[in-house]
Amino acid sequence: MKTLLRNFDILTTSKSSPIKGGSLLVNGGRIVEVLETRSPVPEEGIERVIEGRGRLLIPGFVNSHTHLGMTLFRGFAEDLNLEDWLEKWIWPAEENLTPEEVYWGSALAAVESIKAGVTTVADMYFHMDQTAQALEDSGLRALISYGIIAPEMSSGGEEEVKTGLALVDDWDGAAEGRINAALSPHAPYTCGDDVLTELSKAAEEKGVPIHTHLSETRDEVDRSVENFGLSPVARVEKLGLLENEVMAAHCVHVDEKDIEILADYRVLSLHNPTSNAKLASGIAPVAKMSTEGVDVGLATDGAASNNDLGMIKEMKLAAMLSKVSNGDPESLPVEAVYRMAVAEDVDGFGLGKLGKIEEGFKADLIAVDRNSSRWIPEYDPLSNLVYSGKSADVDMVMIDGKVVMEEGKVTTIDEAEVIEKVREIATKYGRIRQSKLSNTT
Repeated sequence: MKTLLRNFDILTTSKSSPIKGGSLLVNGGRIVEVLETRSPVPEEGIERVIEGRGRLLIPGFVNSHTHLGMTLFRGFAEDLNLEDWLEKWIWPAEENLTPEEVYWGSALAAVESIKAGVTTVADMYFHMDQTAQALEDSGLRALISYGIIAPEMSSGGEEEVKTGLALVDDWDGAAEGRINAALSPHAPYTCGDDVLTELSKAAEEKGVPIHTHLSETRDEVDRSVENFGLSPVARVEKLGLLENEVMAAHCVHVDEKDIEILADYRVLSLHNPTSNAKLASGIAPVAKMSTEGVDVGLATDGAASNNDLGMIKEMKLAAMLSKVSNGDPESLPVEAVYRMAVAEDVDGFGLGKLGKIEEGFKADLIAVDRNSSRWIPEYDPLSNLVYSGKSADVDMVMIDGKVVMEEGKVTTIDEAEVIEKVREIATKYGRIRQSKLSNTT
């Protein structure tokens, strides 16, 4: 469908000023032409016109590390460190999950993501066929993977790797290319050397990225040094994992040598400021990594450790934490954190041709309403977006050239039905949570 988006203030890149009253031609899921205010707007062949009414048009947000199905555990376990949160609460609860429950949890996350202006997610969980189906139904773009947990190939590892590979075979390139797949060793501390080596080889053979957790807590790093004589980063380098395209979530506790390795291998570090703060894991040295040549993406992590999936909030917190941790108000300025949020600098990982409004880029776009009092006055739209904006300001979302939210209403799946289903599912986990609380008091 050939679509004209007319009379928007278009922010083409982080370095540009918005084109006032500009227009945009979209066709076949791609941006065909960006038109200045003075340019004549062609009408021939236009099947749909979307009026901007002065709204800000920007690329959609890329949530580069999520666990969509974990919306079912929003508020389930709070005020805990990562180890206790995972081992005592989340993992035992997840043993009760059914595929159908993961579908509805993922559908809820998809609705929330779209309403927050997220057009692409990189998701890792299990029962991933169900998540993939929810993503296809919702219209989101995604890089999906099954989280593999296996201490050895001989102790369940072969079956875990087989499950991860089946997801790749079934879903890589699905939904007219909107859904791609990766291989995901959950983390170096949950996967043995032989498992990591096998996954490295498999990723190379399949031509897909690796998506993993890396150096999230100080305890993880200390245990790795104690058990292997290497930091988690150095260990996965030694095992050859970094020879692939690697997306590494967190990278909170990385030293100079680790950062050098990440930069040398062009690892995409995925910054999760809210989750890392809530679990007291720490503050990733994002500004230093960027200065040293490490590419960084922005992410929310799952709703269970963040509580919401809004990327505007994540931009603001990322900037604030970087400034306070470095004692430098210029650390991670608005342009830098915005580039992370839209993946402007990312080329690869199935995320290429996103993050800019330019000819030939994917038509993954969001319109932001700036009429709220929190946007007034507006000296710099990008500054207001990062420091004043809210997810509720997003009122139109286009993915692959198709409108999936209009006037704040998701058009692809039934939000009311999704909410009702998840509320029903939550009664089961509410009982599990209450039993757990009773046994710990």
